Formats: sequence, C-alpha cells, structure tokens
Amino acid sequence: MITELLNNHILSSIFAVVSTIALFQLTAVFQRKLNAIWLQPMLISILAIIAILLWQDISFESYFSSSWLLNALLEPAVVALGFPLYQHLETITKQWKSIILVLLFGAFIAIVSSFVITMLLIGDYSIAVALSLKSVTTPIAIAIAGQLDGNTAITAFAIILAGFFGALVGPPWLRFIKVKSPKAQGLAIGAASHAIGTATVSNISYEHAAYSSLALIVSAVITALLSPFIINFLATLF
Repeated sequence: MITELLNNHILSSIFAVVSTIALFQLTAVFQRKLNAIWLQPMLISILAIIAILLWQDISFESYFSSSWLLNALLEPAVVALGFPLYQHLETITKQWKSIILVLLFGAFIAIVSSFVITMLLIGDYSIAVALSLKSVTTPIAIAIAGQLDGNTAITAFAIILAGFFGALVGPPWLRFIKVKSPKAQGLAIGAASHAIGTATVSNISYEHAAYSSLALIVSAVITALLSPFIINFLATLF
C-alpha cells in the first residue's frame, strides 16, 4: 500500500509529510507522558522511518522527493531560532567578549582533543578530521572535512551522533554538575550539539534557545576559520 501511494506524486507527498509529522508528534507525546529523556522524537522518528523504508523496499530518494515540503521548511525553521536570540540581544551585546572567548576556547578544545585522541587510538587522518568537526552544523563541517581530505560520511554520522547525545544527555548532565544558569546551559549545548541540541533546549526556555542559537552560529564561524590551521598543524605532529 505504501509503495502504491508513492507512485502518485501528489498522494506520496501528502502521505510522506503527514506520516512523518504524525510519527514525530506521537513520539513527543509519549516522551512527555513517560518523562523519558531517551524517547527523543527526532531520533525515534529517524529510526522508525529507516525501518519502514527497508520494510517496504522504498529508496531514500523516493522518500526524500516526496517529503520535499518538510525539507523546504528547514530554512524558515532555522530563521525562527533567531527570534529568541533577538529577544535577548541587549543582554548578549553586553557579554559578547566573554561569550566569544568561552566559545573560542570550547571550539579549540573540541577540535584538538578529538583529533589527537583519534590519531592516538586509530591513527587514521581522515577519521581524525571527521571526528574533530563533529560539533559543528552539518553543511560547514562537511565542507571543511572535504577540503582537509576528511571522511565526509563519518563527519555526517559523527555530527548526528553528537547532536543526539547532547540533546539526550546534555541537560541532565549539566544539572548534575551544578550548571544551572540557562545562559551557560544554552552555550554549552549549542556549541557541542549544534541544531539538534538547540532544538531540544529551546523547549526549556527562550533564554536557553537564544544562547544555544548564538553558540551554534559563533562556534560554526570560529571552527570554519580556525580548524584548517589547527588540524594542519596537528597533522605535522603525527
């Protein structure tokens, strides 16, 4: 039945969009009712969609073309993340030096630690490059990985993994280590877990969303500017 629906372009688009949204919302309802952090709607939805595509022998290309509307909504969704940022713009401008310094240090540590540990344990340069860029938003990380001869497939996988891990474990871990400030939590999640983490903490408060969005943007810019120099230097040491 699903395969037949996908043969009709209009029906397939309606079916793909509605079923994907319904699956996501259903998971979100269960997550709220069960208060289960591991029931991350985006993660569960992806796993369920993969299982359905394999079960019905539907290619990803067919599903992707049918769900084009959801993909088109990504751009305004990203722009929407800028609204809470605008709401806290006055406070952010007063702290911009400290924020940039913290994010600069965080990006440096993320790149260096990931590259060095990967080289010591695995010894593969392309994988080390891929993993060193795991905390940056996908388009920027893949572009940089390609320029530095990194494994872009592993880069994409590592980004998704970092995003989901930060979204699932980040908030409770920060509370556990007594980091209670919404600003600090937002900056930490945005810097480490990019868009997926930002979308998750946006449900907590507008302040979380604002600082996480800021960290996502600034960390991406810092990484894009510094990672080629840092990685090329580290490569000479191995």
